[in-house]
Amino acid sequence: MRVHPLHTDIECPKRFTYPFCYEPHPLCLLAAKELQQEIQTMTLTEGKMFGVLVVEDGDGKLGFLAAYSGLLEGRNDWPYFVPPVFDAQQPDGYFKLAERQIKDAANHRQMSQELQMWLFTQYRLLNARGEERDLVSIWQDYHSSERIRRKYPLPPGGTGDCCAPKLLQFAYRQGLKPVAMAEFWWGESPRTEIRQHGQFYPACRGKCKPVLTWMLQGLEVDPNPEERGLPQLDIEVVYEDDWMVVVNKPSGLLSVPGRIGTHSVATILHQRFPNSMLAHRLDMWTSGLMVAAKSRSVHAALQQQFSDHTISKRYVALLDGVPSRRQGRISLPLLSDPINRPRQVVDYERGKPAVTDYELVDDNRVWLFPHTGRTHQLRMHCAHPDGLGCPIRGDELYGRPDDRLYLHAERIELNHPVTGVRQRFEIEAPF
Repeated sequence: MRVHPLHTDIECPKRFTYPFCYEPHPLCLLAAKELQQEIQTMTLTEGKMFGVLVVEDGDGKLGFLAAYSGLLEGRNDWPYFVPPVFDAQQPDGYFKLAERQIKDAANHRQMSQELQMWLFTQYRLLNARGEERDLVSIWQDYHSSERIRRKYPLPPGGTGDCCAPKLLQFAYRQGLKPVAMAEFWWGESPRTEIRQHGQFYPACRGKCKPVLTWMLQGLEVDPNPEERGLPQLDIEVVYEDDWMVVVNKPSGLLSVPGRIGTHSVATILHQRFPNSMLAHRLDMWTSGLMVAAKSRSVHAALQQQFSDHTISKRYVALLDGVPSRRQGRISLPLLSDPINRPRQVVDYERGKPAVTDYELVDDNRVWLFPHTGRTHQLRMHCAHPDGLGCPIRGDELYGRPDDRLYLHAERIELNHPVTGVRQRFEIEAPF
């Protein structure tokens, strides 16, 4: 049975879930609980992303559909779950036969590309209006930039096989009305990226954003919470002279203007000091000390200190768990996940070196001393099992959400860019 009944008095949402940033609706939580009970009856050897789609039939009865991303234990024919958009796993099907032929062919690269093109054209995806397009057409129409289309003429492998496209496609085919959707990770985390057992996650942007932009047409969807605007937070000036300024940034304020807003530390400083330039950045949800130069020459001098590693920083974090070691060094090379920005992954072949020393202050409070400044370095080094194995409290990307990210840049030491005098600035964490 593909449609599983939901017996509840919970009211339906007025609009469908915005899949890239959401809080799971109570109906989805109920459906996910039932799905998790079913998963526990199965013998699974891998962690996997699962999804639920609450639907309404023509008589107004509620039920839910279930899906998994990609294959589950090498199969895509589990009866409890919706089928794939296109089944390329049939042993005697065209795709598998062509794959076997390509292995022995001299021009296997060209043949592989042609086969991949053929495969993507078999994914004919519906939207809520009943319109249908193949995956290549959807991808190329979404990426209107000629530069992007030249670099990525075809979707990444596995596009169309994530939970959300499977769920929506089956609902549309069966004449069911989508009500709400959510996805969660179940099982052990992969070694390269961080996923927490039982945690809900948004749909991936790289593969699913173009696909779902098409498939959700015709549905009334929740607005993107990231476009509602951020609170107009202010900064505290900790130190100022004729050449530089040190500020305390609150959690929730951007360092520089970005995709989700323009109000930032950089814009606030520019209003007060028109020639100011930030010497470094902090994640939006990280609080603490930041240094800015008042002129280009001072900025260059500060940048040189960062390059020479003569600037030292100490962060404090609250961990969601207790590490097994009290102090040491973490060295895990990091790389941006191209299909799931801004998430980072551990990649020993292509990743950039990232090194952090740590010292446990008490059971779950830790000092972190970064020697490099990679994106999400401290968050990844805390969460990854080859690091501390304990995510920072409130880390919605690599751990579990809370009222804030409990990470604070509490101390920075540097040589004054003009006088050369060694200076230390400290600001106590607000937690």
